Amino acid sequence: MTQSEAELEQQLIDRLTGLGYEPVTLRNAEDLKANLKTQLEKHNHIKLSDTEFKSVLNHLDKGNVFDRAKRLRDKMELRRDDGNTFYLEFLNTEHWCQNQYQVTNQITQQGKYKNRYDVTLLINGLPLVQIELKRRGLELKEAFNQINRYQRHSYGADNGLFQYIQIFVISNGVNTRYYANNRKQEFKQTFYWADQENNLITQLEDFADSFLEKCHVSKMICKYIVLHESDKVLMVLRPYQYYAVEAIIERVKNTDKNGYIWHTTGSGKTLTSFKAAQILTQFPKVHKVLFVVDRADLDYQTSKEFNYFSPNCVDTTDNTKQLVEQMAGDNPLIVTTIQKLNRAIKSQRHEAAMESLKDKRIVFIFDECHRSQFGETHKNIVKFFPQAQMFGFTGTPIFADNAAGNQHGKRTTKDLFQECLHKYVITNAIADENVLKFSVEYWGKLKRKDGTLITEPKLDRDFFENPDRISLIVDWIIANHNRKTHGRKFSAMLCVSNVDTLITYYETFKNKQKQGLHDLRVITIFTPSDNEEDEDANGLIGEPDFNISTDKSSSSHSRDKLNEFIADYNQMYQTQHSAKDSQAFYAYYKDISKRMKDRDRENFQDAERADILLVVNMFLTGFDVKKLNTLYVDKNLKYHGLIQAYSRTNRILSELKSQGNIVCFRNLKENTDRAVALFSDPNANEQIFIEPYEYYIEEFNKGVQELRAIATIPNDVNKLISEDDQVEFVKAFRNLIRSLNVSKSFTQFSFSDLNLDEQTFEDYKSKYLDIYDRTRNRRDDEPESPVEEVDFELELIQRDEINVSYILKLLANLQREQQVDVASEEYQTQKATILEIISQEAQLRNKRDLLEKFIEERLPTLEPEEEIETVFQKFWSQERIATIQHLCQEENLKIDIVQQMIADYKFSGKEPLRETVLSACNEKPKLLDRKKVFDRVVSKLLDIVNKFDDAIGEMEEED
Repeated sequence: MTQSEAELEQQLIDRLTGLGYEPVTLRNAEDLKANLKTQLEKHNHIKLSDTEFKSVLNHLDKGNVFDRAKRLRDKMELRRDDGNTFYLEFLNTEHWCQNQYQVTNQITQQGKYKNRYDVTLLINGLPLVQIELKRRGLELKEAFNQINRYQRHSYGADNGLFQYIQIFVISNGVNTRYYANNRKQEFKQTFYWADQENNLITQLEDFADSFLEKCHVSKMICKYIVLHESDKVLMVLRPYQYYAVEAIIERVKNTDKNGYIWHTTGSGKTLTSFKAAQILTQFPKVHKVLFVVDRADLDYQTSKEFNYFSPNCVDTTDNTKQLVEQMAGDNPLIVTTIQKLNRAIKSQRHEAAMESLKDKRIVFIFDECHRSQFGETHKNIVKFFPQAQMFGFTGTPIFADNAAGNQHGKRTTKDLFQECLHKYVITNAIADENVLKFSVEYWGKLKRKDGTLITEPKLDRDFFENPDRISLIVDWIIANHNRKTHGRKFSAMLCVSNVDTLITYYETFKNKQKQGLHDLRVITIFTPSDNEEDEDANGLIGEPDFNISTDKSSSSHSRDKLNEFIADYNQMYQTQHSAKDSQAFYAYYKDISKRMKDRDRENFQDAERADILLVVNMFLTGFDVKKLNTLYVDKNLKYHGLIQAYSRTNRILSELKSQGNIVCFRNLKENTDRAVALFSDPNANEQIFIEPYEYYIEEFNKGVQELRAIATIPNDVNKLISEDDQVEFVKAFRNLIRSLNVSKSFTQFSFSDLNLDEQTFEDYKSKYLDIYDRTRNRRDDEPESPVEEVDFELELIQRDEINVSYILKLLANLQREQQVDVASEEYQTQKATILEIISQEAQLRNKRDLLEKFIEERLPTLEPEEEIETVFQKFWSQERIATIQHLCQEENLKIDIVQQMIADYKFSGKEPLRETVLSACNEKPKLLDRKKVFDRVVSKLLDIVNKFDDAIGEMEEED
């Protein structure tokens, strides 16, 4: 017999009690508040009157999760009844073990729905860790979805104390993960805990002993949660990041030795080094911490984060004098570039100003310390600062094997930094699901139009740079780009061997666009220079060079071309960049970086999208973009250069991004295998690369058998009465869409390889979406459904481009072609097809009635001179007003306040407060009815926003 959830819960409570947590019974919000008062009194050695405690609750009940995380770490200036002031502490962050610890379970809270939470860890009476359990055998993701539901439905109720949660833990006994309280993340952003050797600790009992132990969990909350100011979210360090920071701290505390951290590309080295720098600045023995990056990496995001932590610590100017002034000033943390640091310590002009620092203990932290120019800087620092302590972070260390041909001789990372303090290689990261595997395709052999093959010689520049060959590659990319990027939901990079080749590529794309062969947005950046052969002897990717020479030389041709390509960019995005000097060129570089990175942000506009970024060396190292999933390679890459470039594509995002796609137009198989062996181990290929195409087809066809066993034909889904049977169907169909998602990214994909034709697949999909719709329309008085806990992973089946704007384009074509002959058979067939698309798209289903009304009633009456977009916008606006008026009549509400609540919600994303909703009522509801009225009105308001404002597309709305 399997263990029940209740048994699992009791076992965990017993375990935690054994670890020193005091068990306490709290059944509801009132119990929670009474206990909070007692615990705060105990922690602060004070007695609080009811009035004082009420003011504490008012102080706590403000802002969102991020605001509350800051408030938790601050003291409250409490004005006492006798007029005195007392500084009340909610959490002792400095001596993190010296807090009050309790464990409780099954607290019930009434928000939009009544919810009961599994196990809650209270520190000083505040719920800071929430653990949701599922019985053994259930998927962990169900616990994650349940927490998301609680966040929507009830965490904000009763003074919002549950919004003080810092860490969530989810477990089914066998698998256990943790993550920070951050609404904007997917299940993929949850982590396993591990030991120092990266062995995962997944069993709940073991996890409780190592992670939930009182001092450890407090340390994670107090020291290892980062309040990410630019995105206003909490981030918690992963185990390998924690061990790396701890190792550096230990090294600084007890030795004067250097060290380096080998954490694979994509594992979050900047966050780790940021946290290490932040903690080291608090050490009295450390005079200053210098965080050193390459100029290319000192982008707007890094600057913003560090400046939030320590104002004016980021040195963004080109002026070395500013760095020297910062070095001599009081700021404990300075963020600067490797280039400027070198100038500051080499220049005689700054020697006097720097003299007083020579004997000070300065800690240097180098991001991406595998970079080629590091050797020279290292020697200069050691000579100038004899007391300096240096730490390097790298995803691809320099070993003897890949140090050959280095300008500083065979100096390895170990030579420069001594000991490797913590190691987390690509195979560890893939096993932990912290980065994705790669899919690598080699297209060295390309066919001409007559069907003959072009074979690749070993080394022949004329062959590789031949415009005919480049034209064939561009044709291949045009034909396959949508497949690789899931219909342009992701961006791609194309790296080539030199500037001349880049120019040929760009112009080929541009010419084919003029011919109407594609509408891809291709952007590019390069430093105009005399063309040299690929520097591939040592696998290094050249450093970005932002110096624009203005003298007449052989590089003037490439400079003219760069100006021309920047003009194309300005026209595409309505910008005003140029390459008139180094500063302007760097501004262009930063704009490209921001454009690519901003695609990860929630409010990114598709009009700002770039599809392909074409480069020689720039952006191939240290460039971190989740919405980039494909790298096209026409360049000799090897060793760390190859791993660095490939790793641009494998950041974790969601189910849709199942792997990083690498398409090689050169035969890099041997180089790839060699690089993998060097940076993980010789037998790691199976762990790093996804399975071949045939594997996923076989998985899909196995899944079809399982699906047919549950519902032989799509209509049989209607006969699945029990919710457990519906859950089985949902999981079986979801397995199919997961396999299909990966299969479709292969160039050879064909639906004919599958044991399910496309129409039947679409019919099953409709049934799948029907079940999804039903789970989202549960009434308040209905019991919770097991179907609600299943993640439908709709991102795998919805196409963002199919929105209201897309449907409008289809209707415009229909109107133009038929001249509104509504009786014609062709008109009726096309209309039926459009209605079918609407019913199959998850995000349009709630708009179907309105779209049908427009098609049936308004479309046939359009005059030839009328613009369908204008007519539709007017129709949409009128329907929206009518719906809001209907709501106001139905609920007896004031229309101006209702419209303001909708506008506020669209702006901030925050649901209206109870007071605001009640102020909209023409007649104040009775006290007992207020909760129901509030929930009902908010639900209807959100439905209006969802119906009229979501999935509209690029269509100007009328006010």
